[in-house]
Amino acid sequence: MKIALIGATGFIGSALLKEILSRHHQVTALVSRPERLAANPPQLSVVATDVQNPVQLTRQLAGFDAVISAFSGHANGDVLAYYRSGIRHIIDASKAAAVPRLLVVGGAGSLEIAPGLQLLDTPEFPAAYRASAEGAREALQMLREEKTLNWTMLSPSAMIAPGERTSQFRLGTDQLLVSANGKSHISVEDYAVAMIDELEQPSHSRQRFTVGY
Repeated sequence: MKIALIGATGFIGSALLKEILSRHHQVTALVSRPERLAANPPQLSVVATDVQNPVQLTRQLAGFDAVISAFSGHANGDVLAYYRSGIRHIIDASKAAAVPRLLVVGGAGSLEIAPGLQLLDTPEFPAAYRASAEGAREALQMLREEKTLNWTMLSPSAMIAPGERTSQFRLGTDQLLVSANGKSHISVEDYAVAMIDELEQPSHSRQRFTVGY
């Protein structure tokens, strides 16, 4: 499969890149700083991109079997505005380039912890992550308003951190997954497994789903 991965050098993006390469797909990493991927295996191409340039982005996304967006606004001063603009361009460019599938890294903030109550709307939600969580929630709404785009969003559990690749996890839909010990967590390695499993065997077309232990 020929895959374009936006944000391949980020926290989640780098885990996705490793998982994609381990499954021997051809991948083009679309990144703002190509020098961060200097040593490349044969099936990896690296291309400089700017998601805020929709004309360039549309041209770069043409011809792929799927696009995966691990874009985030964390490197920008105004995280929410930068992310909101960037994800809008990614969605629009994917449609203009006639991308068969768009898979998007989502956030946990828009998952429900009780009927009608999302994690982001609780007083305990960390202020440091609020802007990116708001952006991811807006991205989900943008995707749900799409009439023709074949999209999927994968939200992690409340905590995502480096750990082990176990391939032993649960999948859910719009409710936060919590383990028997009361924790909501997933390793970034297992998050990547769940995303690339979905890429290879689609079962959540035009849906958001989540992964956790």
